Amino acid sequence: MQNKGQKRIQREFHVRQSRQIVAIAITLFLVALSAVLYKRPGVLGEFTKGTLFGAQIAGIALFIAFTAFNWRCPACNKNLGSDIHRRVCRKCGTRLK
Repeated sequence: MQNKGQKRIQREFHVRQSRQIVAIAITLFLVALSAVLYKRPGVLGEFTKGTLFGAQIAGIALFIAFTAFNWRCPACNKNLGSDIHRRVCRKCGTRLK
């Protein structure tokens, strides 16, 4: 049987994982939207190439900053790396799922 601390860590990991998946989806949507707006300028109005490129860079930068804050092990607070479906923290060995 798992102790309360382990269950808390697993719940916290699930919350962080869910937020990370939503952040990925939002970022991909915004980058794709700016690409569509560039190819079809009449959809939502005229935007310069620089404005759309800046929006893409800003969206990616915000995603990276959010990931640096969010995607950490609930036990040791170290970065979890690129595997969104991680089961165990590579740094401390804590079971995440």
